[in-house]
Amino acid sequence: MFVSSTRRILVAGLAAASLAGLLPVAAARAQGPKEVRIDYATYNPVSLVLKERGLLEKALAPDGITVRWVQSAGSNKALEFLNAGSLDFGSTAGAAALIGRINGNPIKSIYVYSRPEWTALVTGAKSDVTSVADLKGKRVAVTRGTDPHIFLVRALAEAGLTEKDVRLVLLQHADGRLALERGDVAAWAGLDPMMAAAEVESGAKLFHRKAQDNTWGVLNVREEFARDNPALVAKVLAAYEQARAVALAEPAVVRKALVEATKLPEPVIERQLTRTELTHSTIGAAQAETILAAGLALQQAGVIKPEVDVKATVDALIDRRFAVGN
Repeated sequence: MFVSSTRRILVAGLAAASLAGLLPVAAARAQGPKEVRIDYATYNPVSLVLKERGLLEKALAPDGITVRWVQSAGSNKALEFLNAGSLDFGSTAGAAALIGRINGNPIKSIYVYSRPEWTALVTGAKSDVTSVADLKGKRVAVTRGTDPHIFLVRALAEAGLTEKDVRLVLLQHADGRLALERGDVAAWAGLDPMMAAAEVESGAKLFHRKAQDNTWGVLNVREEFARDNPALVAKVLAAYEQARAVALAEPAVVRKALVEATKLPEPVIERQLTRTELTHSTIGAAQAETILAAGLALQQAGVIKPEVDVKATVDALIDRRFAVGN
């Protein structure tokens, strides 16, 4: 009898201790985060307006939530930060987000910040490179895991080539531009606004353009964050919509924000903005189609393994619960 009673007391004590240990965690989840970590990027003009106007800070202040801004130098960096948990929201190209999801990055694409033609294959002003076929055996600067990289792979495939037929030089976008202008590479898979700067400032030539192979710019959220904080995600996107409305109504605000963020002259920024459409925000069928097309092309080129169900991954990537705007 004594042993049985003692055992019951011990079990009850352990259960109480376990419950006490879980209470702080449950309470923390109930309270929600006290900080939102979100990126800004020169390839995402709306993010610059959002940051410059302090719209997100104003939206979250009543809840006692602060905002931490982190700059993303490319889709690859945004995906790294999201995967590491150092960002809650990150800006990428749609196809780059797909590659991240295939590689195990637990993200959801929830918003469109632009429909750009932000990448092309670029060569120097005096280069004799005029076609993708001319790249065979030559050095090409590229940022792996970004839309320019995916654009390059698709362009090579259409010309009957693969990455093995060229010599890839892996650099971040700004360094790729510098490598091209120094003559260290024959071509560069460019990204605006650095690509526009190369055109305006050094006479670089966009020798291969294909607007439909540029995937949309999408905002991604960590899947766990979206699951635990749906109302907060909605508030972030509502602030994004405010920023997009400002960008559409006041183009000068966008130009100013880009000039300040990039330290590039206004003619360069104007060139970038001629290739950037900000009239969409809802992520839906049109975006899914471009991401799927990119994914299937990459699978055919051998970049994505044959056993990957690309369509199912696209469906898992896009979360339409938070659809806003147009």
